[in-house]
Amino acid sequence: MSTGRWATQGTGVDEQDLLETLGNKYSAEILCAAQSPASAQELSDEMGIPIATCYRRIEELVEAGLLECEGRQLSEEGRRTNVYRRTLDELAVDFSETVPSFSCKERSEAKNRIQDQME
Repeated sequence: MSTGRWATQGTGVDEQDLLETLGNKYSAEILCAAQSPASAQELSDEMGIPIATCYRRIEELVEAGLLECEGRQLSEEGRRTNVYRRTLDELAVDFSETVPSFSCKERSEAKNRIQDQME
């Protein structure tokens, strides 16, 4: 696992904001479900999350650098929608110092391609 401030580097998100984002209802569930590309509607339907809440959580997770827009796809209704995938597989928080520090295991592009081929 890499260590340091990965999740907050260059994002404008500080440690407290990141913890708040992760603590919001549904954030962790969205990250777990987004191991493969999924639209907000797919995530909402899969987890039974209200669509407006799902969009808010996705926006927060993208701003924190934990989720990224991977592209666009056609929905069942024929509309182009963004699809999202998480950017990491593991995240640990160390509270032993005055400021939390983070360790993470990022998702590699190779892992994403392999997983896409398996689906």
